[in-house]
Amino acid sequence: MNIAAIRPTAEESVHSEHRLKIHHRFPWGTTLAGTAFFVFGFLVARELVTNPRMGWDVVGDFLFNQAILEGVVVTIELTVLSQLIGTVLGFFLATAGASRNPVARAVNFSFIAVFRGTPLLVQLLIWYNLALFLPQITLVVPWTGWSQTWGTNEMITGFTAALLGLALNEAAYMSEIFRGGFAAVPRGQTEAALSIGMRPRAVTWRIVLPQSIRIISPAVGNQLILLLKTTSLVAVIGGGDLLSRAQQIYGQNLQIIPLLIVATIWYLAMIAVAQLGQYCLERRFSVGPKRVSVAKRLATGMSGRNVR
Repeated sequence: MNIAAIRPTAEESVHSEHRLKIHHRFPWGTTLAGTAFFVFGFLVARELVTNPRMGWDVVGDFLFNQAILEGVVVTIELTVLSQLIGTVLGFFLATAGASRNPVARAVNFSFIAVFRGTPLLVQLLIWYNLALFLPQITLVVPWTGWSQTWGTNEMITGFTAALLGLALNEAAYMSEIFRGGFAAVPRGQTEAALSIGMRPRAVTWRIVLPQSIRIISPAVGNQLILLLKTTSLVAVIGGGDLLSRAQQIYGQNLQIIPLLIVATIWYLAMIAVAQLGQYCLERRFSVGPKRVSVAKRLATGMSGRNVR
């Protein structure tokens, strides 16, 4: 039997395709889930808007209150300074952990074990109450006879204790993030650089670090957002952050829910800005292939080929 004889021609195939009717299933599951979500969201939003206990007039009065704005500034300062200190210290800790020096590795392991293994709230309370077991802090320069003594209560304020607790805790996590980024760089590149005479420090700065930045940038962005929310713990030691100021105000006027809503709005605004920065950072250090639009392919006449 001649198989080619029974095959339909191209014209017959086109006509047969026109005769076929394509029936699309109605997305019942998606429609029902979307409707339920919309109804639930509408009911929640209506309750939030119409409930007189929400005190939206109070929210409007205190949203841009001077004390609230000062708390926002302190929150941003704590976030930025803690992230900077934690990143620098975490990098050196990760470098120490990757070295062949057993003392450096022991320091890295001990630091991470202490500051990542204890709750941040406990660390904040210890720093704030440091004067209970260390009333004075003395700085001595060896072989010069020069020394200076400060009272611990004068040095460790609520802001200082918050900065120490947040920065050191962040350094422990950043050290692990850097360690993961270093481990993701192929070992062969490091060995090749060492084989041509590069020093280990130069290998870290010129080979390992530039490649690991692309890998750790999403994790660093997530840590920054987490740190921004974690600053709310500073309220337990009166660090002057946003939540501390809100608590001080509702402690006087007893408008607890409206002031917490004010704090929530500001936290959402700051986190939205941080998420935008994280998105731009990930786009900047993206290692994935660039997407080329169909319009650009057709315009350049390079459809089906790589477009640079």
